[in-house]
Amino acid sequence: MTTKTDVIIIGGGAAGFFTAINIAENNPKLKIILLERGSNVLTKVKVSGGGRCNVTHAEFIPKELTQNYPRGEKELLGPFHTFMTGDTIEWFEKRGVPLKIEEDGRMFPESNTSQTIIDCFLKETERLGVAILKNHSVKEIQKENEAWHISTEKGDFTSEKLVMATGSNTKIWDLLKKIGHTIVPPVPSLFTFNIKDERIKDLPGIATPASVVVVSKNNKVKLESEGPLLITHRGLSGPAILKLSAWGANELHAENYQFKIKVNWLLDVSIEEAFENLKRLREDNKKQSLNTYAQLGIPKRLWQSLVLTSGITATQKWAETTNKQLQKLADQLTQSVFEVNGKSTFKEEFVTAGGVDLKEIDFKHYKSKLHKNLYFAGEVLNIDAITGGFNFQNAWTGGYIVAKSITT
Repeated sequence: MTTKTDVIIIGGGAAGFFTAINIAENNPKLKIILLERGSNVLTKVKVSGGGRCNVTHAEFIPKELTQNYPRGEKELLGPFHTFMTGDTIEWFEKRGVPLKIEEDGRMFPESNTSQTIIDCFLKETERLGVAILKNHSVKEIQKENEAWHISTEKGDFTSEKLVMATGSNTKIWDLLKKIGHTIVPPVPSLFTFNIKDERIKDLPGIATPASVVVVSKNNKVKLESEGPLLITHRGLSGPAILKLSAWGANELHAENYQFKIKVNWLLDVSIEEAFENLKRLREDNKKQSLNTYAQLGIPKRLWQSLVLTSGITATQKWAETTNKQLQKLADQLTQSVFEVNGKSTFKEEFVTAGGVDLKEIDFKHYKSKLHKNLYFAGEVLNIDAITGGFNFQNAWTGGYIVAKSITT
């Protein structure tokens, strides 16, 4: 037996729920079924932001907001003029979920728990009569005349309108290929760099601003970023690294995650400037050991490690250092080269570059250019962002516009 409905949404994550709620609010007469393959919904929302759910980012200018999307920057400009950060804040506040801005611009529910967002979505879908069917893994998608036919492991469904909000689900991408859509092959987008190096081996937990440049084997990859850099047990992480991983997702995948990076622990200070600064420090601190106090804004244990790497002993005084030693230290401070050998997932943030080719999407309505009444929201599309709430903002914007398109 086939269940008939008005709208089918495939995917019980952030984009799927947001779309469902907005459709139901815009037109309460529509019968909406949301199909989720797993036994739980909103699992990614649950773990995001360390369990606090990084809902969006405090960036209120559409053009500026788009610059956080390595894939989708151009396409999102129009949609962000329709629904973006301010609208997200208002949407949640209207439903009793106030958000707060943290120092780095990330926005979280004031409750500091992702469960607040989950409870809000579940309460709204229940209030609006959206049917949520779990354990309904989709096996087939077919179009017959004006209707979409969906076969799942637990039954068949048909509707006039179909919304794909399935995130980075390769099985769904394969089904979309069968109906003619082009899929950009997926590669990881947010990841940390695995590095084994004596200089940082005993320094996990140290964070400091730095600039980082990727040096590939063939020197073709030209990627650079700056921001907080975090030393971990596995290597390097933090915003400076995550930006590189997002913007260089395809290039670093092609390098098989084997490449070198050059770190300037002094941000934009050149090796020549660093050398002159060190000579001045030698003049001013002649009787002091280099290891006693960290200099130039470098965390103490990192400073001590770079000093030792430069061939300066733990007890050596400034007056005893040679120009050659200071030159080596200036080099370590401004262009430390590290070998990257693999990657690790950033916390529980599984973000992928790849998905439905953006050329096949009408972004005024977030609908397919190939099929009538087929809509997309969230990471099923080849859109991804750096860390900081931007991927969720893409989901909210897409879901809102899909709902508007379906109900007007």
